[in-house]
This record gives sequence, structure tokens and C-alpha cells, in this order.
Amino acid sequence: MAWQPERDPLQELVGYLRDALSGHDQNAQRYATMMLGQAKSSPATANYLAYILSNGQLLQDLGLNSSDSILVRSSAAINLKNLIKGFSKAYPGLDLDYVRSLALSALEDSVSQIRSFAGSVISEIVQKGGILSWPELLPELIAFAGNDAGNVLPETQEGAMSAMAKICEDNKESLDKDYHGQRPLSVIIPRLLDITSSPNAKVRAFALASINTFIPQVSPSVLASLDDIMARLFHLANDPSDSVRRNVCRSFTQLVDVRPDKIQPYMAGLVDYFVLQQRNTDDPDLALDAAEFWLCVGENRRLCPSLGPFLGQIIPVLLESMVYDEEDILRLEGDADDADQEDRQEDLKPQFATMKTPRMATNGHVDANGEAATNPKIHDTITDDELSEGEIEESDDGNAGNLEDRWNLRKCSAAALDVLASHFHGAVFTITLPYLTENLRHQEWPNREAAVLAIGAVADGCMEAVTPHLPDLVPYLLSLLNDKEPIVRLITCWALGRYSSWASHLQDPSDCKRYFEPMMEGILNKMLDKNKRVQEAAASAFANLEEKATKSLTPYCGPIIRKFVECFGKYKDRNMFILYDCVQTLAEHVGPALAQQELIDTLMPAIIQRWSKVSDRSQEIFPLLECLSYVATALADAFAPFAVPVFGRCIRIIHQSLEEYVMSINDQAVDKPSKDFLVTSLDLLSAIIQALDFRRGGELVQTSQPRFFDLLLFCMEDPSNDVRQSSYALLGDCAVNIFPQLQPFLPALVPVLIQQLNLDNLRDQDSEQGFSVINNACWSCGEIAMNESAGMGPYVEQIYKRLLGIISNPEVPTSVNENAVIALGRLGVHCSPTLAPHLGEFGKAFLQIIGPVEYTDERAHAFLGFNRTVENNPQAMEDCLLEYFQASAAYLRPLNSGFNSPSSKDLSESFKRNILGYKSLMPNFELFLQQLPARDVEKLRRSFNL
Repeated sequence: MAWQPERDPLQELVGYLRDALSGHDQNAQRYATMMLGQAKSSPATANYLAYILSNGQLLQDLGLNSSDSILVRSSAAINLKNLIKGFSKAYPGLDLDYVRSLALSALEDSVSQIRSFAGSVISEIVQKGGILSWPELLPELIAFAGNDAGNVLPETQEGAMSAMAKICEDNKESLDKDYHGQRPLSVIIPRLLDITSSPNAKVRAFALASINTFIPQVSPSVLASLDDIMARLFHLANDPSDSVRRNVCRSFTQLVDVRPDKIQPYMAGLVDYFVLQQRNTDDPDLALDAAEFWLCVGENRRLCPSLGPFLGQIIPVLLESMVYDEEDILRLEGDADDADQEDRQEDLKPQFATMKTPRMATNGHVDANGEAATNPKIHDTITDDELSEGEIEESDDGNAGNLEDRWNLRKCSAAALDVLASHFHGAVFTITLPYLTENLRHQEWPNREAAVLAIGAVADGCMEAVTPHLPDLVPYLLSLLNDKEPIVRLITCWALGRYSSWASHLQDPSDCKRYFEPMMEGILNKMLDKNKRVQEAAASAFANLEEKATKSLTPYCGPIIRKFVECFGKYKDRNMFILYDCVQTLAEHVGPALAQQELIDTLMPAIIQRWSKVSDRSQEIFPLLECLSYVATALADAFAPFAVPVFGRCIRIIHQSLEEYVMSINDQAVDKPSKDFLVTSLDLLSAIIQALDFRRGGELVQTSQPRFFDLLLFCMEDPSNDVRQSSYALLGDCAVNIFPQLQPFLPALVPVLIQQLNLDNLRDQDSEQGFSVINNACWSCGEIAMNESAGMGPYVEQIYKRLLGIISNPEVPTSVNENAVIALGRLGVHCSPTLAPHLGEFGKAFLQIIGPVEYTDERAHAFLGFNRTVENNPQAMEDCLLEYFQASAAYLRPLNSGFNSPSSKDLSESFKRNILGYKSLMPNFELFLQQLPARDVEKLRRSFNL
């Protein structure tokens, strides 16, 4: 007998499901959520949830109206999906066949939202159990979607195809695997192509969306059917359904990356088609999908040139699409002066530590706010169903309330214009100029704003063509900084930032005074605009100007710092983040110029005041610590008055983060702390140690509680690559600047360092970041070797083995190899007798890798150590002796041309001893020299009296 629910538990569960998604009574909502969580422990709960999902009439019999019925059934589906996700494969008492059958029956429901939720449940079952766990499902869904029996209701066709689309999206890898000589996808793709001929528009759209899921994977099954897919796309291109045409656009856009050769022959017709689709004002999503085609083609080196003859069609539609639509105009018009209002919690974006450049490295598009624009190439495969009254959205990306963060037609069009300008340069500006002339002074602000956006978008690609117009254009843009509409002031700040490179490189002092200084002053003033978004755009633009102007800002540090201090006094939390960026960028580029006492007395109290307000666990601490790292580096020893409290707080944050991490390992109920607390604190400690003289830096480390190097040891073994990368950078900085304090801890630290150099510990999925860690470990190893001298003896064999593994591996990046051979050479400065027996193994690789490295003290140390190793075992160089003589001649050039290294004299003498030593060992020395280039022979003869 089939399972039947008991009425009382059923009614109770229905009540909890209703309350859990209702926002009217928060206490009832919390209680319902708790009770649903407890219900998960019973296997029968899955049956109840499936029963509720599939029985709309039952809920009405229980007294629920239509809206509440949909709410409860949707809640049941969400809970059922999550319940299945949490099940083990063999969950005792679970009647999976019953759940499957009811989920399938819900695909026939009259409410599209319920059908969609049922598809999600089915997809989760497949994902949890695998494709083979429900072998009859896919043929059944395809038969329903394709109406194979001829009597399947349209709603059931839609439900089946919607479920199929979700299964394809969630299981795309497993569907493309080989099972007993057959790939499911090789059967599915032809059937999906057949279903795109369905008379039901939603079914056609779902079928094509399902095919689109597999195109980016370059699946063999898709490639085998590519000609058939192309034929269907051309057939569906004029489909009356916007949803179908959206997926046609997505298909062509994805094929640009996968098979551009299939796109190129049809470019003329595709241009006409995509221009037409982008001008579809009734469906902005369709217009966006069309606009992404230009962006994708523009980024494809092979296809982009083929757009050249059609720029006259493409550029105008991009410009049209950059004007705000009527809905956005109503939302933005008369935007309030809100600078004095506190930020809402939801306005504060999560902050993360920025990626760092590895130590000793030897050798996007921009959106309308000046930020990196995200181009979501992979779309959701599920097309948008219109929701009936009372239906709820299945998911929420969390950004629905903030339209400015969404990728939209306007941003995509601006990004596409930027890409095309970067390829076609002046040709794009020639087409754009009439639009600018007509709209820059337009009475309607949306037209003015779009014209300014266009000016900014073509800045990088069309600079040569725009430059003759800038003497007139820049003053007009400066006047727009006072436009009554905040959104116009905002985009003007961004556009001026895009042209700051031109202004900052003007050679004539009068031009600088006429254009650069007003631009700098105008943007600075807007950093105190009455609108917070304009403040943010101005600060971002000024950071851009700082990047371009670099040291030429030095004479203006006074007024810049004073304006920054005003901002510190007025900014709310959100804009404080971009202000930190402005301060650190200035410090990075003017450097020691900030170390004037007047500037220090102006800037530092404002930073320290903010520092005192921010808690140790606030996300604002990340950009604040990064900012202070740059300031400390710029001020150098002048940072000393602030060093003690800042250093101490970093130690406290590191200690607290490590304790919290250990607690989270031992207790799963405790959240793991963000690793950025460790990363930013470690980086600031590095900056302080580098900034202060060795006495002050040593005192800070010596008096640290808990002990500085105990904490560093924990960080060096942290599972996070970012933390270890910063840890080994700090270790190397300690070796350079405070070695007496580091030395007693080397017996504990060096074995961990050696283990980090082991490539076997590198995981494939994060190899890029892992190599950055190894890079810093190599650098710190070399610095320790130079200072510890002969004391490195007990570790030489282990370090050599690790470094040889690095330089012998062809997959290791060049920069890591270079740092590895430099570390190996520096190890030989004081430990060459121990390295000498291994010279035959690494000599040739050392010479090949170090050859292109620029001439630095580190390279000089490495060659000195290598020469001393050669001196201890000259016979080992037999296979690469010619390369060694060439390297010797090459090094003599910088030595003789004034390259001044602390080791220059020792290095020159070491070359001389080895070359003369080989002369005494080789009876046919002159014959050997003849194998070298004449210039090298002359250099060696003159330098060493050969």
C-alpha cells in the first residue's frame, strides 16, 4: 500500500512552511525555521514535503487561498531540495521512489512556478545520486518535452523541458562522460535540436538554453552536431518569442569563443541581426544579450577585424544603448544630497585584501562608475517565466536592490565601445564624433550623461584621435562637474580620470597650469560633493590620476593631503574605503616626498583617529591596514612615532585570528575568521620593519607579546596560500632588516621553510597562487643564507634538494625559477664546499636561468656563490664550460660599466680566479677560446690578461 500522510502532522508542517517564508511575524518565522530544521531528522519528512509540493488542491481544502498555497508548495520544494542535498546516499527509511514519482507529477502542475520548483528537486536528486541512479528519467523527460505520444499537455511539456534544462545545467560534466562506450550527451543533443521545433515557445527556449549549457565546454558531442546547431540557430533567429531569440543570441556569442571559424563567414548577416535585436526596446534582456556579442567578438583577436566594415552600423546602436532608460531616469533624476546621511548596512560591500606581487619578481573594461566591469559570459540556462499572481521567485542573487551593481545593457555597450575603440582606434572616434557634438550640450541630462560616458569609453583606444579636441573638451567637462544632476557629475569625474594620463604628461608648464591643475583641483573638490556616489566616483578618478601622474604630484602634496583630511572628517563608512586607496596610491607614487613634517602632522592624525574608531574585527580594517602599509613605506623612519601602537595592534589581530581559527577547527559551530585579517596585518608588519631603522624595528619585534616569531611560524604553516605568501615575505624582510632578532628562531623556522619549497605539496587547483608562495619562500631563503653565512651548513643538503626540484621542473614559472637559482647561488656564498659535489647537476640550469635576470645585488651575490662553488669543483663544469665563459664575459660588461654592488670586487676576483684556473688546467686553452664569440674573447683577454 502506498504511503499516506497523517492529517495532524501534515497540517502542522503546512503551517511551518507558510510561516518560514512569511515576513509579517519574525518570531513565528524563526520558530517555523527551527521546527523545519528539527523535522529534517525524520526520513518521513521528505515524503510529506513531496506530498505538499504535488497537491495544490489539498492545500485549498485545508483553507489556504491561492497565494498561500503557492507559497507553501514553493517552501516545501525548497526544503525538499535542501533535504535531499544533505542526505547521504543510503539514508535509512527514505522512500526515494515515492519522492521521485510525486516530483515528476508536479511537472504537470498548472502553476509554472511549481513546475519550476519540481524541476529543481528532480535535478537535485540526479545530482545527488548520479545519472545512472535514475536511468529512465532523461528519456521520459525528453519524451514529454517533445510530445512523443502526441497527447502531452503544453504545461507538462514546459515542466519536463524546464526540468531537463536544470539537469543539464547542474550535471553538465557527468552528462558528457563515457558510460560503457556511450555519452548521454551524444543522444541528448540531437533530441534537444528536434525539440527546438516545438510549437510551444517556452519549450523551444528551454531546449536551446539546454544546448547552450554545453557549448562553452567544447564538448565532443556538441562539436559533432555543430553544423546542425548552426542550421537551427539560423532557423530560430526570427522566432516570434523574445526568449528564444535571447538564447539564439547567447548561442552565437558562445560560439565566438568556441569556434570563431563557424561565425566568420556569416558576419555580415549576423551584424544586421544583432543590431536589430539590440534595438528591441521592449525586452532589455534581449538587447543585453545582443550587445554582448559585440563585446565577445571585440575581445576575439581572430574575429574582431571582421567587424571593421560594419562599424557604421555597430557604433550608433552602442551609443543609443548607453542612454539611461525611462525607468532608470525616474529613479535617478534629482538624486538626493545624501552626504550627511549614515550608510545603510546593506550598502557596505564586503572587503578583501588585494592580491600582492610576489617578492623579487625579477623581470578590463571600465564601467560607468570607473570600476572593473563584470561580463557574465555564462548565462543562466533557465529562461524567465512570467510569474502568476502569488508566485515567488525561486532564487535571489542578493543584488536585486542595487541596480548600479548589475551588469546591464548600458554597461555592456560602454564596455563594447571601449573594446572596439582599442582595436579600431580613430575609425571609432570618427563615427562617434557627430554623436558627441549633438549630445554633449544637450538640454536633457540623460543625453549629456551618455555622451560623457562615450567620451570616457573611447579614451584608451582613441587617445590619438581625441587629443586635438581635448583643449576644448576638458574645460567643458570641468564645467559639468557642477551640473545639477549628481549622475552627470559622477560620470564626468570618471571620464576626467580616463584622460588624466594626457593631462599629467603635458610638457609645457602653461598647458599644465591650464589643464592639469584645474583637472586635479576639480576632481579633488568633487571628493567633497554633497552626493555620496559622486564622492566615490571622484575619489576613484583621483586615484586614477595619481596612477598616471606619479611623482609629478609631488609639488601638490600639501593641498592634496589637506583635501584628504577633509574627506576623513566627512566621509561615511562606505566611501572611506576608496579614500584609503587615494592615500595609499599617493604614498606609493610620491614616496619620500610625504615624509615632510608638515605633511605628516596634517595626514597622520586623521588616519590615526579613524584607526582608533575601527574595531579589530571590522572589514574596514583590511583597506586601512593596506593603506598604512604604503604610508609606512613612504615615511620610512618618520613613521616611528606611530609604529608602536600600530605594530602592537597587528600582533593582537594576528593572535586573535589564529586563536579563532583553532577554535573553528575544534568546534564546527564557530565560524572561521577571514584570512584577510592575517594577510593585511602581516603585510603591514613587513612595511613597518622595512620602514624603521634596524634598532627600532628590532625593539618592536623583541618586545612583542605573544612572541613575534612564534606567531610567524604559525602563519608560515597556515593552509591559506595568501597567508603563507605574506608570511614568507615578512620572513625575508626580517632577514634583511632585523636578522639578530630572527637568528635565534631559525632552528624552528628553517625546516618549515624547506618544507614549503617542496613542489609535491602544490595542489593543481591553486598552483598559480601556490607558486607565488614558493617564490617568496625562495627569496626569503636567499636572504637568510646571506646573513646566517656558514650557519646554514646543516640545512644545505635539504635546501639544495628542494631548489633543484624547482629549477628542474619545466612547469615552474620563470620568475620562480629565477628566484630559486638566486637562492641557490646565495647559498653558495658561504657554503660552497657543501654544494660543490652537486655542481654537475645544477650548473647548466643555473647559467641558463640566471642569464636573462637583470643586474642586481641579489644576482651578484648568486654569481659570487656560484663562482665559489665552481672554484671548489671545476671539473664538474665540463658539460657547460663554454656557457660559463660566455656568462663570465657578459657579467664583465656591467662590472666595467659602473655597476656597483657590495660584492662587485669579490665577484670580479672570483671570475678572474676561475678563468685563470681553467687556463692552467686546459692544455688547449687557446683552441677552446676560439669557440667563443670574438667580442667575448677580447673582453676576457683584456680583463684577465689572458
